[in-house]
Amino acid sequence: MTNMIRRDPFTDLRSTMDRLFDEGFSRPWRFINSESYEASMPVEVSETDSELVVKASLPGVSPDEVDVTVNNDVLTIKGEHKETTEEGKREFYRREIRYGAFNRSFTLPVKVDADQAEANYENGVLTLRLPKAASIRPKQIKVGTGAGAGSAPAVTSGTSNGSTES
Repeated sequence: MTNMIRRDPFTDLRSTMDRLFDEGFSRPWRFINSESYEASMPVEVSETDSELVVKASLPGVSPDEVDVTVNNDVLTIKGEHKETTEEGKREFYRREIRYGAFNRSFTLPVKVDADQAEANYENGVLTLRLPKAASIRPKQIKVGTGAGAGSAPAVTSGTSNGSTES
């Protein structure tokens, strides 16, 4: 007497769908061009009265492999995360670290003075300090009290020493 094994027609479909959900949606960069996948390099952009601060997460990337440019108010961060090669063939059980070139560009919310920009790389985080252009920085207008109706208030861009000239 032979034993018959009943085959479920949905087993292969279920297995394929499980693999899709396990690998496809948890690692979408496998299907998306790395240049267009923004989560590959998350950034934080904040603003103070005098500057923009941009932080980019670049773990495992050497600072020598990062290129930062500002052109027409567009910030571009490019680089490459190089894979270290080890001797011998390895079988991977899980491979989620991304290697290769990356590129991220976005328009800055305000005009900046790129010539005065500073960049610092520490613990896998690139921090850019981009001073705002002088033309958009807040200006303090000194309000005068005087009897002259035609006198114009003085405009200053910071501190005043309180002296008057005649």
